[in-house]
Amino acid sequence: HVQLVESGGGLVQAGASLRLSCAASGRTFSSYAMCWFRQAPGKERESVAAISWSGGTYYADSVKGRFTISRDNAKNTVYLQMNNLNAEDTAVYYCAADYSGQGSPDYWGQGTRVTVSS
Repeated sequence: HVQLVESGGGLVQAGASLRLSCAASGRTFSSYAMCWFRQAPGKERESVAAISWSGGTYYADSVKGRFTISRDNAKNTVYLQMNNLNAEDTAVYYCAADYSGQGSPDYWGQGTRVTVSS
């Protein structure tokens, strides 16, 4: 099993930046594509960003140019740098590990809350 623990969320003003971290333990971290999802109150969960085991990245159009996903396999950690936050970014952010890399994560973290005030 893989356990994922997110951190770094908080309450910030529009235009601010946050860096989320996801620390992994258990099964080999480097074998998984790592993903960030978010879910706003009353909304569907949506994919935000992903990074493959080889370093390829994906971003949702809504965050492209503002968010950056990265991973440090030596530290078993994935990051999401979020810049120029706006109220639409308010959500609980979840880290996920996807062994197949086909968009169906095998493991999920508990989430970290991001609130952006305007």
